[in-house]
Amino acid sequence: MEGVLWYVLTGTRGGGNRVRIMKAIDERPRNANKLAESLDLDYTTVRHHLDVLQDNDIVEKKGGDYGAIYIPSNRVRTHWDVVEQIMEQVE
Repeated sequence: MEGVLWYVLTGTRGGGNRVRIMKAIDERPRNANKLAESLDLDYTTVRHHLDVLQDNDIVEKKGGDYGAIYIPSNRVRTHWDVVEQIMEQVE
């Protein structure tokens, strides 16, 4: 999991925005629309990054499609120290 986190959050284009999304949903779970508003990003961009994070088991989607909120996955919670390390490096 550690390698996946480093790759998805720092090794690919868009890693900086993915880190911003992780910080935001760690503070408070939100849906894609609220994330787009709070991070001042395009909704489609946020949806793309959430799909990448979800495909790599970094975030989980809770609830129905329209109002679904995103939270860090249980798997990533067990490696949260790595996420914090990445967040510090990206800042």
